[in-house]
Amino acid sequence: MKVLIITYYWPPSGGSGVQRWLKFVKYLQNFGIEPIVYTVSNPLYPTIDNSLLDEIPKGIEVLKKPIIDPQRLVTRLFGKKTENNIGKSSQKGFLPWVRGNFFIPDPKMFWVRPSVSFLKKYLKENKVDVIISTGPPHSMHLIAKKLKAATKIPWIADFRDPWSGLYYTTDFKLSSFARKRNEKLENGVLKNADVVIAVGDFLKKVLEGKASLVEVITNGYDQEVFIQKATTLDSQFSIAHIGLLPKQSNPLILWKVLQEICAVDTEFSSCLELQMTGSVSEEVMDSITSHSLSEHVVSNGYVTHEKAIELQQKAQVLLLLIPKVENAKGIITGKIFEYVQAKRPILAIGPEDGDVATIIEETASGVIVDFEDAEKLKATILRMYRDFKKNNLVVSSKNVEKYHRKALTEKLSKIIKETIQN
Repeated sequence: MKVLIITYYWPPSGGSGVQRWLKFVKYLQNFGIEPIVYTVSNPLYPTIDNSLLDEIPKGIEVLKKPIIDPQRLVTRLFGKKTENNIGKSSQKGFLPWVRGNFFIPDPKMFWVRPSVSFLKKYLKENKVDVIISTGPPHSMHLIAKKLKAATKIPWIADFRDPWSGLYYTTDFKLSSFARKRNEKLENGVLKNADVVIAVGDFLKKVLEGKASLVEVITNGYDQEVFIQKATTLDSQFSIAHIGLLPKQSNPLILWKVLQEICAVDTEFSSCLELQMTGSVSEEVMDSITSHSLSEHVVSNGYVTHEKAIELQQKAQVLLLLIPKVENAKGIITGKIFEYVQAKRPILAIGPEDGDVATIIEETASGVIVDFEDAEKLKATILRMYRDFKKNNLVVSSKNVEKYHRKALTEKLSKIIKETIQN
């Protein structure tokens, strides 16, 4: 049994976008399914992590074709600093507007036609039982949609994030035409896919009215989280955020509360350490500075996935931030599952009735505080700090096994086999 997986993100891409399908590919053969990956030969990835190349199973067929990407032109015209603006931007200005209104659904749109031509020829010569597309970028779904129409091969569309209503698209200032065009393309994908996969229950409810069948497969954690080196917890009261921190996730309430505590408690101030690992927006750093917290910041920059795991296991507190946007209840950041397995207390800021809140409650892995609840946030931080001073800042996570990547792949394999039978 063979599946063709259409994905833009593939090693050596770093970041969260690559993890989901790299891990599925890693375990699919355990369930009698042979994956074939189709990806780009000349990508422009925001981050590179060559260590992930070692996780690709030996013998897996990886098909590659070059892409014409307008992002390259932007890089030449404006320099490296803006090279990712046209792809996935959380900034304002001309480039995001161009990206949102002229490249629909995304700048990878120019890869659709050549990919369909290439893959139609491949599928004539090679038997494949199911086609799988994963987005964003949602142009991957458009490739799969055309392939299904031409070949009648069953198709599974995986939505790692929403299409309409994705939080950073507000900066694109979409015209009425662009908005309607996106909705039409999205509805076409949802209507024609045999199965749609969502990463959480909230997104499932959003998609259910437009798709015939929606299943949920969350993200998860893998074996590397069990690799326990001689890890010693941070000596400081470290509050660590690991991963992309866009302006939409800027926790103004946290900076305000920490500033207030530091102003009245010099011992707390001397112990506090704010660890930032990964890409952090200028707006976030400016907010930290304006709240007189710069001296507490340790910036690690982008690190390998293996190093990120190590930092999670060393931190006193793991900070999880949900973007304060419409549909925030349905946002599940991929890092939460590794956070849970790291067995360090999670401090989350976001909707107390959202998908992340449910996961934290089910796993007993930490506390979630609403965006505006300063009183609860302060009480939670002070309680964690007191436990830290007593060497008793611990957490006993439970019910985490179902989030192991192998268990999630088993669920995927069942969906694949049922899709073929139907």
